[in-house]
Amino acid sequence: MEYRRFQDIIILRLDPGEEICSSILALAETEGISLASVNGLGAIREMVCGVFDTEKKEFIPNRFEGALEVTSLVGTLTTKDGSPYLHLHMSAGDRTGHVYGGHLSSAVVSATAEIVIRVIPGYVGRAFSEKIGLNLFSF
Repeated sequence: MEYRRFQDIIILRLDPGEEICSSILALAETEGISLASVNGLGAIREMVCGVFDTEKKEFIPNRFEGALEVTSLVGTLTTKDGSPYLHLHMSAGDRTGHVYGGHLSSAVVSATAEIVIRVIPGYVGRAFSEKIGLNLFSF
């Protein structure tokens, strides 16, 4: 992982074998980031992403492997219980053009990932909602 900070913008490069979510969380700890928006692209070799079943209130993960091109990585970085908390969604396409995506749990870089983190001055926490079954923004 290499990055440069330009005031409130961080340009992050991840290299082969690095995992996207854990890398962003480590960067947030190092830089003391409590609120940010995240976007990026790149090439990955595996990802776990899925959908939240609102009736069962559970996350249904899907695992994808192979040559995958990240078409979109978007999300937020907030704070929960004093630690950085990521909420990312990713879509990635395979060599036939089929695109898969959803809520990102993990993704391992195959070539590179280029990620832009826009640090937002302020604080937004997370709190679990029994009604919804998710950790929602807490203002």
